[in-house]
Amino acid sequence: MAVSDDTKQLEEAERVKKESPATAEKIYKDILSKSPGQSDKQIRVFENALVGLGELLRDQKRAQDLTNLINQTRDVLTSFARAKTAKLVRQLLDLLAEIPNTLDIQISTTRSCIDWAVKQRQGFLRQNLEVRLVALYMQKSSYYDALTLINSLLKELKRLDDKLVLVEVQLLESRVYHALGNVPKGRAALSSARTSAASVYTPPLLQAGLDMQSGQLHAEDGDFNTAFSYFIEAMEGYHSHDDAVKATSALQYMLLCKIMLNLKDDVDQLMTSKQALKYAGKNLDAMKAVARAHSNRSLEEYETALHTFKFELGNDRFIASHLRRLYDSMLEQNLIKVIEPFSRVEISHVAQMVGLDVQQVERKLSQMILDRVIIGVLDQGAGVLVVFDETERDKGYDAALDTIEKLNSVVDVLYANQASLLE
Repeated sequence: MAVSDDTKQLEEAERVKKESPATAEKIYKDILSKSPGQSDKQIRVFENALVGLGELLRDQKRAQDLTNLINQTRDVLTSFARAKTAKLVRQLLDLLAEIPNTLDIQISTTRSCIDWAVKQRQGFLRQNLEVRLVALYMQKSSYYDALTLINSLLKELKRLDDKLVLVEVQLLESRVYHALGNVPKGRAALSSARTSAASVYTPPLLQAGLDMQSGQLHAEDGDFNTAFSYFIEAMEGYHSHDDAVKATSALQYMLLCKIMLNLKDDVDQLMTSKQALKYAGKNLDAMKAVARAHSNRSLEEYETALHTFKFELGNDRFIASHLRRLYDSMLEQNLIKVIEPFSRVEISHVAQMVGLDVQQVERKLSQMILDRVIIGVLDQGAGVLVVFDETERDKGYDAALDTIEKLNSVVDVLYANQASLLE
């Protein structure tokens, strides 16, 4: 009879959840205050009430209350089957993750759950939570903490031969190294992840993650054609699982590749594709504005696009990094075009021609001189750039260096032979 009453209460809570959240919350708490019992029906009612209350707290953005709910119900969940306990803890943490600006709370709650899983000797749940914690550390840019946890996980997973979780952790390792700017180590970790994935069934979303990371690492090497093909695979994987956020990111990266390759027609074609229409929004509008500015070779348009879509273009580390390179390239091309007719030109005139302030232009010209893009000097006292005629490299100098190098090799051989005779 009690089960029947709880079922009716649960149905009532679901019915009034939107109109009267306070009433629904009271009903959920009433059900959760009782022992869940042993029958499948009792456990199902308790499980639905727990998730229902979690969703209610998520909708009201009550992160602390949701954290308290997780902490309070963990011990009750120990009477359930281990797989069900793990599933419910993960579900509640997923709900907490959906509340904005809760990164620190998510980290502390996940750590607390890891400690609890260790005490309960739930190894599988602990591993799962540690993988989640690595991803949270990455969001916070706590890369040292992320790598420390990754290293301990990798040792354990290789010993257990748990290939699927191993792929996930190696992919996270690649992302951490990439974020730190260590592309070779990021590439090595990704190769390990792909090797591990070859011997086990890889879920489509994880495969899409591998493709996305492959595309980013190829783009770092300037191979935007290969990167584009990986981003297509990633976008289709996310699209098939209705992950709109990541599918949009993949589409942005595809557009970025075409912009970097200066293929305006391909950008226009992509913007009118079926996928672009589905994921239309400010993110794609931002890429369109950048493409237009790049096509027009207009630094003013480019800066306007960066300012107008500050969040959309600056929030993604990968896009922001490549757009900075693109801006530097455009600025160099514009400066070379302006100073080409001159052997001596005022920096203020160059700045006026490219539409930037004098200090910014001066810094860029200094960099270009150091990189030997321009052969010249900056006379800062007079505020002018003096450009020299590029002299041809003396071939005799190269020949002399080559001769010295060969003589050095001969001397080394003679020294080695003499040493062997003395022995």
